[in-house]
Order: sequence, then structure tokens, then C-alpha cells
Amino acid sequence: MDLYLTNKVIIVTGGAKGIGEGIVMALAAEGALPVIIGRKEADNEKVVKTIVGKGWQAYHFVAELTDPAECEQAVKRVYEKFGRIDGLVNNAGVNDSVGLESGDYESFMASLHKSVVHYYLLAHYALPALKASKGVIVNITSKTADTGQGNTSGYAAANGARNALTREWAVELLPYGIRVNAVVVAECWTPLYESWIGTLPNPEDKRKEIEARIPLGNRMTTTEEIANTVVFLLSERSSHTTGQLVCVDGGYVHLDRAIRKL
Repeated sequence: MDLYLTNKVIIVTGGAKGIGEGIVMALAAEGALPVIIGRKEADNEKVVKTIVGKGWQAYHFVAELTDPAECEQAVKRVYEKFGRIDGLVNNAGVNDSVGLESGDYESFMASLHKSVVHYYLLAHYALPALKASKGVIVNITSKTADTGQGNTSGYAAANGARNALTREWAVELLPYGIRVNAVVVAECWTPLYESWIGTLPNPEDKRKEIEARIPLGNRMTTTEEIANTVVFLLSERSSHTTGQLVCVDGGYVHLDRAIRKL
């Protein structure tokens, strides 16, 4: 199926690792031109090199997304380089364990800057170009907004805001034909997830325990499965879909309670 993404310029924040890397790879395979915005040049370049080695196209710019000025500059550089922006995938963020009891004002605000403030800033600065292209925004969000997790107030609040902004922008940008959707992630196997689970006692047992609670297949979601949904939402094949929060989680959030009652 042709997704009509050939040569579309798509910004992907945090596109050098985990879910972001999966999205960049999927976009490149569809003929798009993904542009990674991330803070580590070596990581960005590694992914770009891999993509170019496959005969596809990709680019990157280095930016520290917790710095509003760097967010503005990154979008400006993308537009100056390519003359257009067709899509934005807000993906970068970190589950940084800033809790209520253990946190404080400074760390809470820093957490919001790591995981949601730059979502607003990237969309704000990219908006003129997105209006010109009738582009698309996809926000990556987490189940923590719906389920909670414990000891992660900043990250949970950021994801609640990501969800709210998705629906708010979908309404605000209707006159421009800009679609805005979100992909909600639950238990997805990434390098960060692997590092986290490795800090726990008996990590393999913990992984099996988590997977047993995932209804579809009793396994974690892959980055490729997240990426495939994101690419579809960026494409014209989803031309009448906007304001949606799409859970790609094997039924983890919405089916688990019903199944436990059976």
C-alpha cells in the first residue's frame, strides 16, 4: 500500500533511540525524509548513517529540547534546509521518577520541560510550515496518564498534558486541515525499558510478570508496531482521522480489567 509519504519532510524528536528510532526507520522505508532532532550528535548520526546505507534518506539536527531557544532554532534550521515541513512527531521524553513525596518544585518543573513543554514549542514553531503543507502532528504519549504508575508525578502529568494537547490542537487546527493524533504506549521493549528492568531484583522474572498481564500474546509491544501506527497516522491513508488517542498496547490498558473478570 502506497502511503504517499515519498519525500515528505517529517521531524521526529528523540529519533535516535527506542521508539523514535523505530519511527524514523519506518518513515525512511516508506520513502519519507525523516529529520531527527536530538541532543546527542553521535547517536543521531549513527541512525542516519544506517538509513543512508540502505539507500534511503534521513537527516538530523542537534538540539537540547529542554531549552526553548534551541527548540525554535531546530525548527528554523529544518525549514531553511528543506523549505517545508510536512509532519511533526513529538516523541522525546523521559520517565524520570519525580514523585510527589520525593520530589520538589524544581525537579517537577524540569520533568515537564523534559517531557511536554517542548511538544508545545516544536508544534508552535513548526505551525507556519505545517499550515502551508496541511501537515500532520502525531504525539507519542504514555499509559501513565490513564493508569498512574507511582512515584512519577512529573511524567504522568506530562502525559496527561500530551493527551489534552492532542485534542486541543485537533480542534484549533481544523481550519487549516492539520490533523493531530496521539499514539499511546504501554509496555514497549526499548533500550531504556531494558535498562530500567535491569535495575530490579530478578529482572527476568519481573519481565515475565509484566508480559503475563498483556492480553494480546502475553508479550511487550515492539517499537516497529508503534512506528507502523505512527506512519499510518502521518499518511494520507488516515486522511479523516484527527483528535484520536490510539492505544498500541496489546489491550493492556483497556482489556485487562474485563479479562480479569472472566
